This record gives sequence, structure tokens and C-alpha cells, in this order.
Amino acid sequence: MSRRPKRRAQTAAAQRTPASAVTTTTPCPCGQGVPYGECCGRLHSGAARAATPEQLMRSRYAAFVVRDEAYLLRTWHPDTRPPGVGFDSGMRWAGLEIEATTEGTAFHDTGTVTFLARFADAGAPGELHERSRFVRLDGAWVYVDGDFLT
Repeated sequence: MSRRPKRRAQTAAAQRTPASAVTTTTPCPCGQGVPYGECCGRLHSGAARAATPEQLMRSRYAAFVVRDEAYLLRTWHPDTRPPGVGFDSGMRWAGLEIEATTEGTAFHDTGTVTFLARFADAGAPGELHERSRFVRLDGAWVYVDGDFLT
């Protein structure tokens, strides 16, 4: 998941402040229906790695929700990784829908995930529709880039 729409730069403290009250026992923002601590929280903490590009996409979405900049940067390909994420304090992510995936199994080194992420920016609804590209780098899936869809 890339950084569209544009976000204003925030202080380091604002970047670490969760956008919502996500705890280890609340449902994971990625939409899988299990507690955050058993789902994307394990990936964010480093206790597990994403097994597929879809799982990485879901965990990156959840990282935007909880504003985990370190995880987002760690799972971004070094050739396309920005210096920082720059969370917008007015942005609230509201849901993720995975539309399609290609490749991305244990037998692949590349994969794509097409998704629709809904958000509210200063109360105004919006959505991010993207086909993201992932590659396996040193055994771990990483986000490379994406094409915005209309």
C-alpha cells in the first residue's frame, strides 16, 4: 500500500500514536475476523513474517491503521522505500477489501494484490484502489509499488 493520498508531515510522537483503539484483543483492522494480537500484531512485532503477498498487504493496511511506521518501512522494498511515512492526523482507515491476487505462493518470487481501502480524511470519505506489487527479498515478502486504479 503506497502513500496516496498525500499526507502532511507529522511529528515523531504523532506517528507513533494509534489512529484507533486497536489492542491485542480487539478485531484486527485487516478484516480477517481474529484478534489483532493473533493476526497482524504478530507480524508487526516481528514474531512472524507474512507467508503471502495478501497477508503482507493486510498487515500493511493494519500498520497504517495503528500507525506503525517501522513495520511499513521494514516491509517496503529498499529500492522504492521512502525515508518516512508521514501519517496524517486527520486520516482514519475504515476498511479493506481484497479484490484479487496473483502468484504469491511458496513457489513464486512475485505477486500482486488488488485492493480497495476505505478511509475518512478530516471526516470526508474516500477510497484508495490499488494493484500492489510484491517480491520475495531474502526470503521475506516486501511491497515494491503499485498502480492506482479508478
